[in-house]
Amino acid sequence: MEDWKIELGKKALNAGVLKDPQWLDRLDEPMPLWVLLEIAFQLIEKLDPPSISYD
Repeated sequence: MEDWKIELGKKALNAGVLKDPQWLDRLDEPMPLWVLLEIAFQLIEKLDPPSISYD
């Protein structure tokens, strides 16, 4: 496996995007769609958190 993939996997693990360190050994395997959707929704929530009304 290429070094850049391993470094990218380590960054994802440190950032909490990947929660299972075993993914570092499987970076070339296809990822299920539900995993990509979970990451997308986490990113959306971080970039645009739900607003709380102060009324």
